[in-house]
Amino acid sequence: MNQAVEHAHAWHRGETDRTIILLHGTGGSEHDLIPIARALDDEANLLGVRGRSLDEGYPRFFRRHEEGVLDLEDLQLKTNELADFFLNCAERYEFDVSQTVAIGYSNGANVAAATLLLRPDSLQHAILLRAMFPLKPPNLPDLRGHRVLLNSGDYDRMVPIDSAMALSSLLQECDADLVHHTFHSGHELTRNDLDYARAWISDFA
Repeated sequence: MNQAVEHAHAWHRGETDRTIILLHGTGGSEHDLIPIARALDDEANLLGVRGRSLDEGYPRFFRRHEEGVLDLEDLQLKTNELADFFLNCAERYEFDVSQTVAIGYSNGANVAAATLLLRPDSLQHAILLRAMFPLKPPNLPDLRGHRVLLNSGDYDRMVPIDSAMALSSLLQECDADLVHHTFHSGHELTRNDLDYARAWISDFA
């Protein structure tokens, strides 16, 4: 098994080959998104992961300088650590990385997007809930075969719609199979998020 920085996490064995990786928002935990994942797919394996950075005592996946201003050096470091952890867990729990779907909310969505851009070897598909443009890698990855659902809110005060649109454009530039929905909502999740995510993930069956 490869060496990797350990993350607090929760593992639940399912009944299918699909593994859903759950990445919480600021202040969350490895358990926060389990109910959402079960509502979307009640048979998949679940891997909930807790971020290792702290923001005023609240867990995050990487640091920020202030709201909306990401610490890009820390983002790249923590993304690579997280990617190695995913690969380590694939060996430990015997799941197929090519059958993984990340569900990330807010800070978790940002690190999931960064993982696709920097380490697509460690994650196949993603549901990005309220993600912003994280960074543009020096060498764009080939994301053909990677499916991404991006759900944004056009009244989101934490993630300006221009930032979400920039992420959408970048993923398309990398040839990801992208679906981008924009809802009349803020940063909070809505019934539309769940309904569209459930329909999107059901296409895997």
